[in-house]
Amino acid sequence: MIERLKQLFSAPAPERKAPDARQLAIASTSLMVQLARVDSNQDDRELQTIVDCAVKANQVTREEAEEILKDALDHADDATSMYEFTGQINESLDQDAKQILLENIWRVAFADGRIDKYEEHLIRRMADLLHLNHREYMQARHRAEGAG
Repeated sequence: MIERLKQLFSAPAPERKAPDARQLAIASTSLMVQLARVDSNQDDRELQTIVDCAVKANQVTREEAEEILKDALDHADDATSMYEFTGQINESLDQDAKQILLENIWRVAFADGRIDKYEEHLIRRMADLLHLNHREYMQARHRAEGAG
């Protein structure tokens, strides 16, 4: 019995396949869609900003970004939590790349000209799930605000 337990614990862990670029684009876009929907006022400027950010950050074409956005919008109500998206992102991106993602999320929030308290709260939660500290959170906000 003890030998079987030793074998069980010494067995190599199943290898997890890292998300590819398209999966990361989907995860990032899905986070942005959740933000765009949090204030119950999904704005076309926010959706356009999501597409622009996806093209710039994920090296996808505008058509691919629009397709990913449509898919994310269609499945936004099915998403049970942000963990499925932030988990993929945390596995694949370094701190700098995650901070750029958070900056893009802030750009979506600023796209309609105002920051709602629910948007700010959700972005704070996203930053926490992406393991970004308060300084990184504020730097991302200020860069996004300055770009607008």
